[in-house]
Amino acid sequence: MKISKEGTITIVLVNIFVSGVIISLIFFGNPVLYWLLVPLLFIEFLVIYFFRDPERNIPLGDDLIVSPADGKVVLIKDVYEDQFLKSDAVQVSIFLSVFNVHVNRIPISGVIKYFRYMHGAFLAAFNHDASVKNEQTVIGIEMVKGKLLFKQIAGLLARRIVFDPKEKDSVATGDRCGIIKFGSRVDVFMQKNVDIKIRVGDKVAGGETIIGVIR
Repeated sequence: MKISKEGTITIVLVNIFVSGVIISLIFFGNPVLYWLLVPLLFIEFLVIYFFRDPERNIPLGDDLIVSPADGKVVLIKDVYEDQFLKSDAVQVSIFLSVFNVHVNRIPISGVIKYFRYMHGAFLAAFNHDASVKNEQTVIGIEMVKGKLLFKQIAGLLARRIVFDPKEKDSVATGDRCGIIKFGSRVDVFMQKNVDIKIRVGDKVAGGETIIGVIR
């Protein structure tokens, strides 16, 4: 199982701690440690599982917009996007539970023309107010057929957002671009010339599920 690079340090630290408990158990035989061992091993498994980074089958096409994250579609609505698109748009919101893959991927090929890191609250990610109030990164991509904006949004548990590309970098559909640790939300804002291909309640896979097609 491939592991995300962002999870390496966390996994190593957890492994060192669990190994220390096992060594103490071997040498000192403290009964308390027996009760700790099973839950600690379970936590170590969950941490490794959380940072898994599976390969994806990236669809080809300059007109295809893919989901930037795994999760469940919780909102689709018409909005006015005033940061980058500066036009009417369709917002698609995807909720990531702690059991989803949390590696994020680029939704469409283009050039990053806008990037902001915004401090904010840590509301539960399924709360739609999180789109505006929570800590987040805001990424604007200019592509062949227009513009797209998406947000990595922190949640109640997710307090660490990573986005690797820089402003002016060229990016390709499905590229790994970062991670939001431990439960979160991703919002995608697409221009009105996009046909939406998913519905509220659908499960999506980052870099693989087509969420929109540009007309």
